[in-house]
Amino acid sequence: MLCLGKSSEALEKEVSTRNQDDHAIMIIKKRRPRYGGTHPRSFQEKYKELDPNRYRSEIQKIVEAGKTPAGSHRPVCLNEILKILAPKPGDLAIDATVGYGGHALEILNRITPGGQLIGFDLDRDELCKTENRIRAAGFLTDSFVSFRANYSHIPQMLSSLKNKKAQLLIADLGLSSMQIDNPARGFSYKVAGPLDMRLDPKGDRSATQLLRSVSERALGKILEKNGDEIFAVEIAKAIMERQRKRPIQTTDALVEAIQSGLNTLPPKMQKLVDDKSTRRCFQALRIAVNEEFRSLDLFLKNIPSILAPGGKVAILTFHSGEDRRVKKAFQGGHRAGIYFDIANEIIRPSPEEIYSNPRAKSAKLRWAKLK
Repeated sequence: MLCLGKSSEALEKEVSTRNQDDHAIMIIKKRRPRYGGTHPRSFQEKYKELDPNRYRSEIQKIVEAGKTPAGSHRPVCLNEILKILAPKPGDLAIDATVGYGGHALEILNRITPGGQLIGFDLDRDELCKTENRIRAAGFLTDSFVSFRANYSHIPQMLSSLKNKKAQLLIADLGLSSMQIDNPARGFSYKVAGPLDMRLDPKGDRSATQLLRSVSERALGKILEKNGDEIFAVEIAKAIMERQRKRPIQTTDALVEAIQSGLNTLPPKMQKLVDDKSTRRCFQALRIAVNEEFRSLDLFLKNIPSILAPGGKVAILTFHSGEDRRVKKAFQGGHRAGIYFDIANEIIRPSPEEIYSNPRAKSAKLRWAKLK
């Protein structure tokens, strides 16, 4: 409120000053961008989910509704893995794919004091966030160390730590939810974004670059081998026809090309088409971009050199090609006397977990114990 009795010059000066202050406050308190409808749809608009420290109660409601908050990841088969690995104070544990850190934090709670967890991940952006999250939980460098590296290079990394061998080893293969949800990463066929698919955002080759260099025949083999896609030939032909007309650089453009290939099938074959073909094709390209099968084969070969005698390993897979490799490696190691015991059957998430976290549905868990 302006004070009466002041000169006109003083009043003008005060009004001018207050206008400037109000303008400054408006700049500082800039409103967040509005979104259409009653609920945010795009990844960037979900500001509450992306700020867990400030909106804990809202995020808890999302979890209780059986959904995964944007920018986060819920550890799959957590109770089963903890039962298999049985972590205890003083253990050295390795998380080969630390991701969001859900498994890592629970293991750290059980191996400390005296124990240490070494985390590996190829995604430099997410690894930095996870390290900060684990530090905030009170685990300092004496209990948690991280490396930005592919899990196939774990033996080389351990050599820098005086060749320590672990009692526990876990690997959660595939993508994490925060990678899938972010359209800028190009992993999901459900949202438009750049066709990237690199687990390491600064890696050598994106999915767009792969399509520029691959032949139609080679692409068909990628879709068939990596994605178990029965219409790989038809889809590969449609993708390359679209690529020759205009380079495919976005996820939605790839979805359109895949669908056009399926539309060329004769009526009898159309009956066999389901909505999983697009998902399988995206999965197949992601595996090719990141050379995931090659890395997994090397990792499985290295496990005996990573674990101490009697050490245990648990591996979560989300793809039949991954599970076949893990199964054969464990069975071969058991026959050769390398592993004392292995899982006789696949362990799957409980119905309760799948209900609360639908993304856990395709998970398969296998374990082995070193002799």
